[in-house]
Amino acid sequence: MPLTTIKVPVELRERVSTAARERGVTAATLLSELLDQDERRQRLAAARDAIERQPPDESYWAEARAWDEIAGVSDDD
Repeated sequence: MPLTTIKVPVELRERVSTAARERGVTAATLLSELLDQDERRQRLAAARDAIERQPPDESYWAEARAWDEIAGVSDDD
């Protein structure tokens, strides 16, 4: 994979290096993992916002109960 250089303040570079070293990974791996986590957080926030804008109606809950019955799941589980 080709590499590139990004310009960041020295303090930030040191923070990244320290965090990576503490986790036993490279700076590139740390940055990749942090970006993955941030992207996941954004996807979950978007899903939460969508649900809040249009909450499930009774037909959703009826279908969920039907699937629970098929799966043998009860409210007590």
